[in-house]
Amino acid sequence: MKIIILSHPLFFGSKSMPRFASYLSEGMQKLGHSVEVVRPKPYLSKLPLKGAAKKWIGYVDQYVIFSLFLFFKTRFTSKKNLYVLSDQALGLWAPIISNKAHVVHCHDFLAFKSAKGEISANPVGATGKLYQKMIYNGFSKAENFISVSKNTMLELEDLLPKKPQISTYVYNGLNSLFEVGSQITARENLTKFLNASMANGYFLHVGGNQFYKNRIGLIKIYNCWRDISTLKIPLVLIGSAPDERTQKEYANSKYKNDIIFSSGLSDDMVKQAYQGASVFVFPSLAEGFGWPIAEAMACGCPVVTTNSAPMNEVGGEAAIYIENVDKFDNLDSWAKSASNIIESFLSKGEEELQNAKQKGVENALRYDSTKTIAEINDIYTKVYNLKHGQHENS
Repeated sequence: MKIIILSHPLFFGSKSMPRFASYLSEGMQKLGHSVEVVRPKPYLSKLPLKGAAKKWIGYVDQYVIFSLFLFFKTRFTSKKNLYVLSDQALGLWAPIISNKAHVVHCHDFLAFKSAKGEISANPVGATGKLYQKMIYNGFSKAENFISVSKNTMLELEDLLPKKPQISTYVYNGLNSLFEVGSQITARENLTKFLNASMANGYFLHVGGNQFYKNRIGLIKIYNCWRDISTLKIPLVLIGSAPDERTQKEYANSKYKNDIIFSSGLSDDMVKQAYQGASVFVFPSLAEGFGWPIAEAMACGCPVVTTNSAPMNEVGGEAAIYIENVDKFDNLDSWAKSASNIIESFLSKGEEELQNAKQKGVENALRYDSTKTIAEINDIYTKVYNLKHGQHENS
């Protein structure tokens, strides 16, 4: 089977979605398929522009020039290919391939729900609302979907104007890099890297400044926990440098000397950060899947996360759960409640802590990449056969 994967351009600097396209490509090639990853090239984006002008000229490359290229590539070929839209956010291309064998991967609808005014914490301007409407109008023309979680699948089906031909979900596959390792060695290496002692353990968070990652809430939890705990371990936040709001929350913390932000870590160092952490705290308001939950568990790190889908879907019975913010009148009372749950967990005996780690390792096996790629391949093959016939899938 010839598979053409449509991916995000590289000139916008996105890493996670091109990485997902590579994950699909490599997995399908290992199963013997011929795979081509196609993405917009930076024609006008090479111009020496900055700011909003740079972004909009990038959209011309992505949605005008590339759309014309894709139209002619698909319109005048008799080859029986399978076209894969690696992210529903690229939905403007969906109508071009809707009459071909196709699959759309869906990650999350946070941007679309924000544009509709359903997420007050993330207001969207007029152009953003128009952009999300265009994306929706595009991917809603497709017929076959694979979502990254059951929660995302259900949200998709609520959004679509009609029942799709295929709608299912397959969890993301974990990078085999993430595995259990020596906690002592990991802490020693992170101590050297951060130039701060991690010998007694630390709180860990991995993520960016997106509103739903709830970094501000995380710092509030840490503040409340330090107020009640005899432990004095630091909080390490790996990901983007803090934005203005996060920086302000950090500056106001009386424990700011023990709060460490770190950006640009290698995948290996992120793995060691998971391996050495006392607890991974992931108080997200929402996610599409929640990669870091599975990554932390695979590395033997206990996970505390919010008891909402899909976080509780990914964490299963292995995570320690706190309620989501919307269950409380304010962020401070929520943070106090969460800190009490974390303190109760960390106060458990060594045997109970080890059992929690082992449950996490076993739960992470659900996201074995070989298994998830095989599930995706079964769906790809079904879609191809529905369009081209039972004996033309090689």
